[in-house]
Amino acid sequence: MKRRGKPTKREAVKQSRSGQSKTEFRPPRTVEEFFAMSEQDQDIWANIGQVVTEVREGASRRRAAQKFGLNPRTVQKFAQSALRKLGNGRWVAKPHDRLLRVLVIPNRKGLREIGVRDSRQASKIGKYWTAVERYRDTGDGSALREFRGKHVIDAAGNRVRLLTHRRTLDLLGSAGLLSFETLYARTA
Repeated sequence: MKRRGKPTKREAVKQSRSGQSKTEFRPPRTVEEFFAMSEQDQDIWANIGQVVTEVREGASRRRAAQKFGLNPRTVQKFAQSALRKLGNGRWVAKPHDRLLRVLVIPNRKGLREIGVRDSRQASKIGKYWTAVERYRDTGDGSALREFRGKHVIDAAGNRVRLLTHRRTLDLLGSAGLLSFETLYARTA
């Protein structure tokens, strides 16, 4: 007679390896897929993008993964297209990647979440936020001039203009919407 109830440790490991007992994490390719993920999976995906950025800046894959609470093999599995292994065994990030990153940018109505599938576009948004924060903190809008009339390309291929209108930025700042913490999309 076959036993029912709690599986043995061997059965649990076997199920875990085969992926039968839990839903499988899949990298999102669109903003809609990202927001359809569980909050936990959204956090994992956002952290994978952060790890790749840290590796690109010179950190080891292991150390960057630990910083964001991830297993280095998890990062390797899901960011495979963004990483490569050197002959000496060290993992490095490619100069740019096509991993989806969901970021927030200010617009006339408040904040807007957009997905970008190019690390160069994500970097551009990061530099833009630095200029916005400099203006918010010091009133010096000189760094914003670099972004006047500029845009980023979102994951759907649409141009998204970067807001540089100072009065609008002042209003958003007064409402407490302009902080670096808002750069990354909220989860669920």
